[in-house]
Amino acid sequence: MDDYETAETLDVKGQNCPMPVVKTKQAVDGLAAGDVLEVLATGPGSMSDLGGWADATAGVELVDQREGEDVYTHYVRKTDQ
Repeated sequence: MDDYETAETLDVKGQNCPMPVVKTKQAVDGLAAGDVLEVLATGPGSMSDLGGWADATAGVELVDQREGEDVYTHYVRKTDQ
């Protein structure tokens, strides 16, 4: 299991769609290229929501997603775009 050096952790636990994606975008906008944002969410829909958002958004890469017992952890890297 890889561990990523995260620049920031965003806690969106308990928030419903679309807030985890909205807040992730806001947080990524404040990062430098190459930085990784760790996103902690409780909604199972965050797996597909954040994945779909990253696929459709230039300048971000979904590095990894982990499904925990109660928390879904996502790692999003800001790319050079």
